[in-house]
Amino acid sequence: MANTVGTSHVYVGTAARIPGALGGIFRQTVGSDQWELLRKGLPERMDVQAITIHPTDRNLIYAGSQNGPYRSRDGGESWEKLPFPDDGLEVWSILMHPRDPRIMYLGTSPVAIYRSENGGDSWRKLPRVTSPGRVKMNFPCRVIRLAIDPTNPDEVYAGLEVDGVLRSRDRGETWEDIGDDLVRLAQRTHLKSQIASDTENEGMLDSHALTISSAQPGTVFLAVRMGLFRSADRGKTWEDMEIGRFSPLTYARDVKVSPHDPRTLVAALSPAARSKDGSLYRSDDLGQSWRRIDHGIKAESTMMAVSLHPRDPDQVYSVARLGQVFGTRDGGKSWKEWRLPTEVKDVYAVACA
Repeated sequence: MANTVGTSHVYVGTAARIPGALGGIFRQTVGSDQWELLRKGLPERMDVQAITIHPTDRNLIYAGSQNGPYRSRDGGESWEKLPFPDDGLEVWSILMHPRDPRIMYLGTSPVAIYRSENGGDSWRKLPRVTSPGRVKMNFPCRVIRLAIDPTNPDEVYAGLEVDGVLRSRDRGETWEDIGDDLVRLAQRTHLKSQIASDTENEGMLDSHALTISSAQPGTVFLAVRMGLFRSADRGKTWEDMEIGRFSPLTYARDVKVSPHDPRTLVAALSPAARSKDGSLYRSDDLGQSWRRIDHGIKAESTMMAVSLHPRDPDQVYSVARLGQVFGTRDGGKSWKEWRLPTEVKDVYAVACA
């Protein structure tokens, strides 16, 4: 690890949806192998689906829970519940504006999107945000990931699990459905998937993550059940990145752009939502080619999320659903596993700074 980075922390969000499971926010100080369950200011039972850290103040952390958004100003030592206009909504995604982090977006289940202009002190529900209604699952649709085009920050994207992708071109004031071409792709035999709905479009509309790189403005990278997909025209059309050419595992749960090189992407891949395997793949050419980067470790469940350290390019962390946390601190030369307590049964989020 670069000695100029100073003390770093890894944060993991877990849920207690299964009886007897342990939910909440865990923290580890880099250099220690111990996990601490953060409690001050947080409810005893907590489902944490999202963790976002301020880009320049690593002590300022936001968490999305089944009980609205929370904020810590001291690196997780203590937390406060933020005022939120609609209690009872689960928060699944939190996004900071790339040029002004006081501006934030928040996505919920059932589907709604909120914006704050003051770092989360107050939130406004954005109008005209509706799920297209193409898929009816056995759980409410949710805004699982939000992304902004860093070269055009008025353009905001929302990934829906399970209902495709929405786009706004005016900072979230109006939204449009850009999932039509995903439905077209779902007509291909190998991209059909139907598990819990009445349509084989389900897999292509099962969004998990999306991101945009400043190295390729207007191009959206999307992780769905059926793999990794790309739109070079802001969501009008989509193409299969054919991750199966490089990985035997194609269920895509996360994809992130490196904060150090906008041409570098890292993706979390597995066989299925509930599985006994998982892996991390890296592309240094905006998704034209991929290689596996985790080694010497074995995911025993689906790889759910990946986090790239904002100050140290050598640090990468990932989490598997049933409580394994994996990381490298030497640029991928070696990997280590840190297990969360055995009571952890559902991991959703990881962040580091």
